[in-house]
Amino acid sequence: MPDSENAHLTEMENLLRMAAKYKASDLHLKTGSSPYLRIHANVRSLDMEPLPAEKVKNLVYSILREEQIQQFEETGDLDLAYSVAGVGRFRVNVFKQRGTISSALRRVNTDIPSFDELNLPRETMERMSMYMNGLVIVSGVTGSGKSTSLAAMIEYINSNRKCHIVTIEDPIEYLHADNKAFINQREVGIDVESYHTALKYVVRQDPDVILIGELRDEESFQAALSAAETGHLVFGTLHSSTCAQTFSRILDLFPSNRQDQIRQGLVFNLRAIMSQRLLPAKDEKIKAVPAVEILIVNPILRKLISENEDEKITDVIRGGTEDGMQDFTQSLCHLVKSGLVEKKIAMAHAPQPEALQMLLQGIKIDEGRTIVGV
Repeated sequence: MPDSENAHLTEMENLLRMAAKYKASDLHLKTGSSPYLRIHANVRSLDMEPLPAEKVKNLVYSILREEQIQQFEETGDLDLAYSVAGVGRFRVNVFKQRGTISSALRRVNTDIPSFDELNLPRETMERMSMYMNGLVIVSGVTGSGKSTSLAAMIEYINSNRKCHIVTIEDPIEYLHADNKAFINQREVGIDVESYHTALKYVVRQDPDVILIGELRDEESFQAALSAAETGHLVFGTLHSSTCAQTFSRILDLFPSNRQDQIRQGLVFNLRAIMSQRLLPAKDEKIKAVPAVEILIVNPILRKLISENEDEKITDVIRGGTEDGMQDFTQSLCHLVKSGLVEKKIAMAHAPQPEALQMLLQGIKIDEGRTIVGV
């Protein structure tokens, strides 16, 4: 490699080391701008001269193979993974804008937080992680922490069960090291062409546990349900706001003539749904904490699902605390009483502020009856 190329590679890797040093999630390179780091969701520019177009090109091309350069120049887009010894792995996207090269480099986390560090209900999370089969769904809007919660669940399995875990992710956000389990992590666009291709062959890879980064359509959810039906434990995510909405969203993925069939599949194979939202934490060092609604499928819920009485799901969640269930109001109440979230923040995010106010005062509404001192 010529000295100039070596110099560009060294400079590029130094930028990646700086990203790791400052615990940045992303490094951005753009013509005419200084490099940017994303740190705790905020974008900050480095104290460097703006990068000219040729400089950005040389930095980016220094980490590409010849065939990757050719592919990028033909298509204008490229995904790849790049590792720096002693620093870690980065997911790299190279793209063109206004005729020049830009790149976004995301650091893949190796420090996976525990349930306690995430302020998730540990006993219920451990229980959901250790099912031997079935389907567990984590739902929420974009940026609600779904991937982090799933990473904590996979790592708990990794630490406690001898098994084979296969993940299908887009992108990989946390890198797991084999412990009691051994893990194969497949990244869409780098290790496999598409979700559909990965799902087609995943069961043939002899997994015990399967993580599907996103259940985005009929085909991906059918693959997840089929894997659960054949004795695998399957985790997946959906974009929806509550457990009841998640259930409706699942059915909406399918045409009306298949929904009864899918409903019966869920009766026998759905194990749990957790829906979460991130709230600003009272402690600035924590940044954010999750409010979580948890549905654990018990005989009552199986009966409701089977008999199309979905409107009663929320009531069962609210009354299912002995089974580890909780609704958002109960979760918000716990966060306030634990000192993790300011009351005004909880009230602003509460689906029913009046119910939260009463619960904080020790008053519970149960099927229309007021119960004092709970």
